[in-house]
Amino acid sequence: MPRNDNTTPNTTQCLAAGGLAGIAVDTALFPLDTIKTRLQAKAGFLASGGFRGIYSGLSSAIIGSSPGAAMFFLTYEQIKAAFERRNISKEYQPLAHMAAASAGEVAACLVRVPTEVIKQRLQAKHHNSLAGAIRGTYGAEGLLGFYRGYLTQVVREIPFTCIQFPIYEYLKQWHSRRNGRQIRSWEAALCGSVAGGTAAALTTPLDVVKTRVMLSTKGMGAHLEYSGIVSTLSRIAREEGMRALFSGIIPRTIWISVGGFVFLGSYEKAKEVMMDTGLFSNK
Repeated sequence: MPRNDNTTPNTTQCLAAGGLAGIAVDTALFPLDTIKTRLQAKAGFLASGGFRGIYSGLSSAIIGSSPGAAMFFLTYEQIKAAFERRNISKEYQPLAHMAAASAGEVAACLVRVPTEVIKQRLQAKHHNSLAGAIRGTYGAEGLLGFYRGYLTQVVREIPFTCIQFPIYEYLKQWHSRRNGRQIRSWEAALCGSVAGGTAAALTTPLDVVKTRVMLSTKGMGAHLEYSGIVSTLSRIAREEGMRALFSGIIPRTIWISVGGFVFLGSYEKAKEVMMDTGLFSNK
């Protein structure tokens, strides 16, 4: 079947492909995410559960993964297409990809952060059930408790995505030029793996800060409560040393390298199938 020449999916295709990709990556790689969270917790790996119950919080992750990923790709594809219609010069393309990906993350975090808060508190054994985590968070902090760490999450995600997506798009374009054809979904997945792993390693300190802030609740005590990006960064470095800011870097890098392969590969494949077959087409 001939490929669709239009490389920009419509709104429904973005939502569907992004949603499928989000569920695929979060379900497949959840145990590594749990191990990374417990390594970064103030209480320590073993006290936070060790290798026990590594699927704790999976239900919360799945609830948020599909709409979060869908929102990201919908925003990213539409803004990227808007830049492409303006025929921006080649040297400005990385900036366009950064802007599109940053906007996508801001939109996605509106959905992702509440489920991330609940997921991480379940992973760190602060609560024993999804319902208990929701009640506990609401009872302690109200609705704003579900958005604890929103700014931290956005500040972490924007540098990550500003590294990942320009590398990802560059590798796809380089591969297409080198082979004289449109890139295949599994090749795009490999590009996503390299881009994701690179971004993951470089942004680990921000991920540690995000984890500490999200695991904090009011009334925990000054030694366990964290708030603010700069203050948390400096406090961890002062009290635990610079090495603590890179806690979990190995599982995080592995997780996101594999995750980039699954996430972006699934997205590209789902998008390819939908556009080639006309599924969810506006026509």
